[in-house]
Amino acid sequence: MAAAELESPWVVDTRELVRRPGSMRELSRTVSAPERIGTDVIAIQADHTVEMELRLESVVEGVLVTGTVQAEASGLCVRCLDDVGETLEVFFQELFAYPERASHHSAVAASHKGGKDQQTDEEEQHVLDGDLMDLEEIVRDAVVTALPFQPVCQDDCPGLCSECGARLADDPDHHHDVIDPRWSALASLSVPTDDDEKKRN
Repeated sequence: MAAAELESPWVVDTRELVRRPGSMRELSRTVSAPERIGTDVIAIQADHTVEMELRLESVVEGVLVTGTVQAEASGLCVRCLDDVGETLEVFFQELFAYPERASHHSAVAASHKGGKDQQTDEEEQHVLDGDLMDLEEIVRDAVVTALPFQPVCQDDCPGLCSECGARLADDPDHHHDVIDPRWSALASLSVPTDDDEKKRN
């Protein structure tokens, strides 16, 4: 892990716990989102505060981290495009394996699968880098999963008028007289023309 990464607030030092199964440590950490965490329509915005409550437990396989993330997400209502806010409290739990244990499990998995999907298995595992664990990816995945897929400003938001884009919540009686296209030719006959005006004169 690079020196710059060592100073990242997302990186936690587990030195007190490594190789001591049964030991536990709790800590709180406040970090700033390095960039948007979320989807195109709603996210924790860059530089916004993310609160983490963490419990680290040493187990035979590595260090188990259990935690909650609290943050404010903001975005747009998918119906009317008004601003929406969402208070998040997201739970996550992940095992950071010791490097040698991760290698052992990958080798066993590969032998059972005939060598297939070994790279995928390795990518799915989180491995301690020395005594350090980087929580950014785990928190990002947990937040994205917890965010509403289609955020709305209120459950019964009527959205926008499909004809003119007016916000329907501001005018519940808003509507347009829609003429059946089969009758549109007849409708044009009721509109006075220049010839009609000349005849009247």
